[in-house]
Parts: sequence; C-alpha cells; structure tokens
Amino acid sequence: MRDRFSVAGQQALVIGGTSGIGLALAKGLVEGGARVIVASSTQDRLDRALAELTPLGDAGGYRADVRNLDALRGLVGVTLAHHGHLDLLLNCQGITRMKPAEEFSPEDWTAIVDLNLRSVFFACTEVGRHMLGRGRGSIINIGSMSSFRGWPQSALYSITKTAIVSLTKTLAAEWASRGVRVNAIAPGFFMTDLLTGAMNPARRQRVLERTPMGRFGELDELVGAALYLASPAARFVTGETICVDGGFLAAGL
Repeated sequence: MRDRFSVAGQQALVIGGTSGIGLALAKGLVEGGARVIVASSTQDRLDRALAELTPLGDAGGYRADVRNLDALRGLVGVTLAHHGHLDLLLNCQGITRMKPAEEFSPEDWTAIVDLNLRSVFFACTEVGRHMLGRGRGSIINIGSMSSFRGWPQSALYSITKTAIVSLTKTLAAEWASRGVRVNAIAPGFFMTDLLTGAMNPARRQRVLERTPMGRFGELDELVGAALYLASPAARFVTGETICVDGGFLAAGL
C-alpha cells in the first residue's frame, strides 16, 4: 500500500516552488522521496527555499522568469540536461491584483495573464512534449475557488484560474492515450503571502463564515492531494480538479 501512494524516485519540476503553496508542495514531494527542482524568478527567494528544502532531501533549483518563453524553454532544457527526465510538473506560479473590474488596466491584464495562464500553458506543452516522448508523466496545475464561483474584484485572476481548469481537462483528454496525466488542485483559502496581501479583515471574516470547517487551511493540508495525484494510486485519474477547501464549494446558505 505504501508503494501505491509513493513518489519515491520521481523527478519533479515545481515552477513557483519557492514560496506559498508551491514551496509547501515541494517540501511534501522531497519528504516523500522525490528529487525536486524548484524554479523562481527571484534569486533571493530561490536561495531561501533551497535552504529549507535541501535538509529534507534531494532538491535543487534554477532562476527563471517563466513569463518569458525563451527563459521557460531554457529552464526546461537545463533541467532535462542536468537530470535526464521529468516524471512530474507542478505549475504553482501566480499573482493576483484586486480592484473593480472597470479599473483593471491593459498592464494589469498582461501581468496577470502572462504569469497565471500563458506561462502555465507553455510549461505544460514544453514539459509535456518531453513526457509524451517517454510515454509517461504527470502534470498538476493549481486552480482556485474562483475557477468555480464569481469573485468580486478579482476578474483577471478568476479568468486565468477558470482557464486553468479548462486547460487541465483539455490536455488530459488529448494526452491520456499517450501516457500523460493532467490534473489540478483548487485550494480554498490558505493565508499565503499572496492571499494575505489581497484580503481585508471584512473579506477574511466572510470567508470564515462561508467555510463549513470555520477556519483557513494549513499549507501542509494541500500536500496529500498532490502526492496522491503524482503517485501510482492515481494512474487512472486524469482531467480532475481536486478541491481542498474545507467544504467551501459544498456549502449552500
């Protein structure tokens, strides 16, 4: 049974794996016995993450601004050159900005869509091409509660996260017969730096009132979903989005 849920020996690239959700998932994979390569656009953040990851197991990292397609291709190329192959890709990169929809600028559109959606699509296809050539591999994307519900003042973020769920299903349907699985995790409310800076006290209170478990999530509570989707236990699972939300989407009144 342990082997069925094991990721030991897998090689994983975690883009955005140096903070928040990405770092939590990277830690879980390292502790599960995977070799983990994290990527960040910021050297200081990369160094801090590796200082936390390397004592836990086999971890390394590269600096790359994945909004730039050449940099993204370079990241995938150097990872494959140094490590030979990838069994798993986690796309955890993302930003948000909150304001009324009519106040978003073209610059906001470019910043959010380029990172949250464009870079995820091309990361999937760059690594996916390698996985398709091997006839096996797994990709995990990160969605959101806003993939399923209207989210005031988060129009651009919500557009990208809804698209991530659609992209996950489309790639899963297209690549399943060639051995590559594509799934997603949709976190509920976890007080990462990204979310903390975007939510005022009143909004936080509304979230707690709407969440049946009555609390925010702890980052390590996302790890089980990622380990499952990456493990042999999920070998017949593709195109799915697992919501880890304390019952938020299940709640009515």
